[in-house]
Amino acid sequence: MALSSSASSIDWTHWRGEILATLMFVVRDGEILLIEKKRGIGAGKINGPGGKIDPGETPLQCAIRETQEELHITVKEARKMGELCFAMSDLPDIHCHVFMADSFEGTPTETDEAVPVWKAIEEIPYERMWADDIFWLPEMLSGKTFHGKFLFDGERIVWQEILFDVSFAE
Repeated sequence: MALSSSASSIDWTHWRGEILATLMFVVRDGEILLIEKKRGIGAGKINGPGGKIDPGETPLQCAIRETQEELHITVKEARKMGELCFAMSDLPDIHCHVFMADSFEGTPTETDEAVPVWKAIEEIPYERMWADDIFWLPEMLSGKTFHGKFLFDGERIVWQEILFDVSFAE
């Protein structure tokens, strides 16, 4: 897509991400379970586990499956916290569903996709994450739901809009 310095060139009411994806954040005892991504979009970055939604799969089913594949754990009682819409200059546009959980079964284990990284909430390495995370992740961790729209030029945000305390249909 062609970029401008604002979102005026994007019809957000009809926007659809080419990639439908998920992120899962496990939080317990003042810590968050992140991953260092080893391959694919965002390789080398710190993020939550997640990935592309398969045909016929719900966003929640995807988030659970991706967390199992990337960390060998099964999250329990995950709840949807947000949606992120990314209009990208150098990647396909992404519509991402974000979930959070506070319990899981198994032991976070390194896989060929990811290295598990536990961090204290106050020590989240935002400098190693996508540029948008600093704007919504702290709010999510305080319990707020959100819907964010971001226009990226490479890895730089050129426009953003985030609404908090939104409701999601189940």
